[in-house]
Amino acid sequence: MAKNSLLSLSSISLSDPIIEKNTARAEIIVTESDGTESCFELMNKYEHELRDTHLPLLRLAFCMPLLNYGLFSKKIQLNFPISKADLSLLNDLNVIFSRDIFVNKIAQGTNPYILPEFFPDTEKIKPTDGDPRAVIHPTQLIGDTPIGTGMDTMKSGVLSSGGKDSLLTYGLLKELGSTVYPLYVNESGGHWRTALTAYKYHKKSDPNTQRVWTNVDRFYSFMLDHLQFIRPDHRKIWHDAYPIRLCIFPFYVFSMLPIFIEERIGNLLLGSEFDDLHYEIQYNGIQHYFGVYDQHQDYDVRMNQWYDRRIPGLYQWSALRNISGLVDQNILVRRYPALAKLQRSCHSCHIKNGVVYPCGTCSKCLGILLYLLANDLNPTIMKYRRKDIEYFYTNVGASSLKLDKDEKDQSFFLLKRKGSVPKVQCVGHVEKIHVHASTCDPNLYPKQFRNGLLEILEEYTTGYCALQNEEWVPTSKWKKRTATLVS
Repeated sequence: MAKNSLLSLSSISLSDPIIEKNTARAEIIVTESDGTESCFELMNKYEHELRDTHLPLLRLAFCMPLLNYGLFSKKIQLNFPISKADLSLLNDLNVIFSRDIFVNKIAQGTNPYILPEFFPDTEKIKPTDGDPRAVIHPTQLIGDTPIGTGMDTMKSGVLSSGGKDSLLTYGLLKELGSTVYPLYVNESGGHWRTALTAYKYHKKSDPNTQRVWTNVDRFYSFMLDHLQFIRPDHRKIWHDAYPIRLCIFPFYVFSMLPIFIEERIGNLLLGSEFDDLHYEIQYNGIQHYFGVYDQHQDYDVRMNQWYDRRIPGLYQWSALRNISGLVDQNILVRRYPALAKLQRSCHSCHIKNGVVYPCGTCSKCLGILLYLLANDLNPTIMKYRRKDIEYFYTNVGASSLKLDKDEKDQSFFLLKRKGSVPKVQCVGHVEKIHVHASTCDPNLYPKQFRNGLLEILEEYTTGYCALQNEEWVPTSKWKKRTATLVS
């Protein structure tokens, strides 16, 4: 093995999951380059009993976290059979995850969790450096038989987190007449605090609410102990970005699929808002998604290809793909104020007297405060305090605001608090409905919801815009409403 190589592992092995009533378990064995073996038991617990027919979904769910480490292992051994469509999906995600992780976590040399000597020389990076080293080996390839059928196109499962995107999605789909299922993934660590307020509300008010408990967050920490390029004191580092992993939603999606099968839910919704990725996304010849592939339209399209083969009638999409976070936040508070009060968008929530409060100072909090204040909304409805608002104004424009530049500039433009915000020009497209075939195509909205959804979005936006010569320019509503429909 080359000196300072990222290739830390000989193999990652996954056992066939075992189902015990409402719990699924699988053993992961990590073999380091010197032959040392370490084990981790990955676990999901459901509110209802699992069935043997859920096994193919659980197998894939437990595969998903492993794909964050395809760059660092020679082999991913799956000790069970999978179908041809399953393997095709795993291979595709392995490539995409690896490239995204290499570019966004390693190549740029700024990750505080990585020992400096393992950062590559940027002048010597080749287009193949982001390709996975791990080859995926199942025990057998089997046919692509359907796992579930009879999906109801008027039922919608929303992957819920207590953030603005999933709360707005829930409100929109309820208003559009769908039977909505708020579905929560409860990781075993402190991250669950952000979802707790919304989950308690939904559990009390909506009988369709379900939760899956998992220890996958502990698995990610376990893996850091076995990667030679990670600092040994990684647990002492506080940083508001994940150390290595990037694509976490696929694990949530597959973990929830047994619920979709049982309830025959025909729509799977992620709260993925507009991301301005219209320009070519390559780094030294390596195509990537800036670490947000699982929030990109390409991910929905790829999953829908898999559903066609394995769960016909299930369709994955986002109701927010065409609007910015600024608009998203405005609609939630003004149209669904009861839901807005549940929002906790924070990297470090804390509980006081049984109430969950955001920290008010992390990058996520500062971004939400910017949206709220720019829209002339009161942050205290989400338990932000006066001192948090004053902190925001004191630190406004700080580099910790990790937002799209256009969206940030337009938010500051709307804020207009003389002397306390950067002097910026209007960026009008941020408040429009974006239309672009490869990133935010409204025709991918299911036809049963499309017109109603666009009518609501039109109430809170200033029209439509389309991409021309790398610029967002106004376009007519008529063209988009008469475009070819895709169900």
